[in-house]
Amino acid sequence: MVSMFKRLFLPGLVFQSICIAGGYGTGRELVEFFLQFGPVGGLLGLLIPATLVISIGSMIAYEMARMAQSYDYRKFLKLLMGRGWFLYEISYFFTVILVLAVVTAAIGSLMSETFGIPATLGSITLLLAIAFLVFKGTELIEGVMSIWSSVLYFVYVSIFVASMFAFGDRLSDGFAMTADSKGWFFSGFRYGSLSLSLVPAILFATTHIETRRDAMLAGFLTGPIFIVPAVLFFIAMVPHYPAILDRPVPINYVLEILDLRWLQLAFVVMLVGTFIETGSGMIHAINERIAGAMEAAGKSLSGRNRALIAIGLLTLAWLMSRYGMIDLIAVGYGALAWSYMIILVLPLFTIGIWKVMQRDA
Repeated sequence: MVSMFKRLFLPGLVFQSICIAGGYGTGRELVEFFLQFGPVGGLLGLLIPATLVISIGSMIAYEMARMAQSYDYRKFLKLLMGRGWFLYEISYFFTVILVLAVVTAAIGSLMSETFGIPATLGSITLLLAIAFLVFKGTELIEGVMSIWSSVLYFVYVSIFVASMFAFGDRLSDGFAMTADSKGWFFSGFRYGSLSLSLVPAILFATTHIETRRDAMLAGFLTGPIFIVPAVLFFIAMVPHYPAILDRPVPINYVLEILDLRWLQLAFVVMLVGTFIETGSGMIHAINERIAGAMEAAGKSLSGRNRALIAIGLLTLAWLMSRYGMIDLIAVGYGALAWSYMIILVLPLFTIGIWKVMQRDA
């Protein structure tokens, strides 16, 4: 029998690992989708619509994948969307390039500021590490992602605790500040939709789910597993509101003010590992989709070709990263959130629920 960890927790941890670099790794994403509506409105947006969209959507997706044994996104989306499945593939390709561009832009800056390593060298090192993980395949990726999540939680909890010790007395002042809080619910829904868009990409980690109960519990846990570190990070930013709104990399601002060298080093190491996880997980999903198509044609995708595909995508993302992180997140993420609300979230919450209920009948 498969362990409870793999059945219930592994999907959420893999989802978190793939999403976090583009979801809240730099803090800029939390500013764009939440903190701009004020500390109270932003926190509500994180806790209610964002968490619910991710949890409910994951429950539906995991159960559909289990019922149909559809663990690569092409098979899954054909089941969900029929002939319109290719719309997701187009959006997903742009998502991969956009997220990797944000990651590449951030990693060069972080490695340069913290360790004095040239930005280009930091970016190239990241590309090679991602290509290596993709070359090795599913088992190593699952193992790395599940282990690194514990490191991630430790670092985010440390930032939260250090911030509360240093600036806890300013927290109530931050939450007391008035702001234009209209729109926090819909913005949280958009953020949840954008994050949920990567659920089809992590279905390779749901093969251990055995029953409907497993699928429901694993899906329900996916939302909190992903959101809890974001909430800790969000609260750590509140004492610096509204000055932090204009910072391109808010986490750098928080760490500089805390002035704890060990925590700054720990965060950079954690974030580099998380960026590697995100890149390898997203590209692995593309490779699995290509491998599935080749398998249907009686062919196979070699490890060498998997690595070459990864290098090609990462090179394209590196070229795109020169546009700047603020513009990439504000414009690119906003447009993709709208597209996923239409082409994935709406079908999942209608057709997906109907298919699950029909199977029951």
